[in-house]
Amino acid sequence: MKTIEIREFHTPSSGIFFRARRRLLSERTPYQKMELYETDSYGRLLILDGLVQTTEKDEFFYHEMLVHPAMMSHPSPKDILIIGGGDGGALREVLRYSVRSAVLVEIDERVIEVCRERFPGLAVSFGDPRVEVAVADGNRYIRETDRLFDVIIVDSSDPVGPSAILHQKSFFAALKRRLRPGGAIAAQAGAPFFHLEHLNKKRLFLRALFKSARYYLGPVPTYPGGLWSYVFLSERIDPLRPLRRRPPKKLRYYNLEVHRAAFALPEFFKDR
Repeated sequence: MKTIEIREFHTPSSGIFFRARRRLLSERTPYQKMELYETDSYGRLLILDGLVQTTEKDEFFYHEMLVHPAMMSHPSPKDILIIGGGDGGALREVLRYSVRSAVLVEIDERVIEVCRERFPGLAVSFGDPRVEVAVADGNRYIRETDRLFDVIIVDSSDPVGPSAILHQKSFFAALKRRLRPGGAIAAQAGAPFFHLEHLNKKRLFLRALFKSARYYLGPVPTYPGGLWSYVFLSERIDPLRPLRRRPPKKLRYYNLEVHRAAFALPEFFKDR
């Protein structure tokens, strides 16, 4: 059987490739091009606008590190907002806690529909009665809602296309207004090996907005460079203070030791 070769370039002369047994889907939604492949090495592979978004095999690295540092650092997270995350992975991790409500705001309804059908391990939590799904622009939602949240998770794509606004100062200022006192934000931030200039610019305005603004790192094998960065934001919470409870059971990467180590930044990153 003929295989399909998929290439994602991270620089003009390097990147990552996959060999897929078959293409399960290829369509243009109102917002982006969406492709889905079946691979031997990584299971099902979701690509948006030519960039790997998630795979069945390694998604747990990203989703656990995006969600658990903020959820564990907050003393009692009850009402949660997720911006993006239409695949359902961040929602799954949030609902490992005794939350009261979880609102997921995703601009592209087709991402939700496809992932509910094709990624049951990721989308398992969409039917939970605590969940409210809003098909809407995350930036517009955060400016129009009057609801307050204990933890906000920003599971955005890279700063291009419909997700570009979700990486700007005005968006994070609007997020801050939707946080309850003592709340926390966690957002994916990009590849430190390739995006240092962008991360440095973001650091400057985030430190002006929040008393606690800390980058942290975790591996994602199929993302550029294999190492991914996230940012933790709060007015009152220090994510490095001792954690007083154990993480949820049956996690595959995150634990208390990983939590502490993730905030220890390597020299090439600290220098910038």
